[in-house]
Amino acid sequence: MAAVKRVTMRHVPHKILEHPDADVKHRAKCRDCGWRSRETKDSRAVDVACMEHTGRSGHNSFRRHRTSYEVVVRAE
Repeated sequence: MAAVKRVTMRHVPHKILEHPDADVKHRAKCRDCGWRSRETKDSRAVDVACMEHTGRSGHNSFRRHRTSYEVVVRAE
């Protein structure tokens, strides 16, 4: 008869954080014409670019993108 192996499992809480060594990038795309802002670390620069585009085109609907890198760590 084969030996029965017993396994003990425990729940280990984790959390997800922005990676401390990675930059957060921002950009936007006009939902009317497809115009795109340049990707930058400066969120306010994207805001200004969108407002300038609205002033020139009258388009006022944008999709914002925020890209970051994450790391999962134990919450202990």
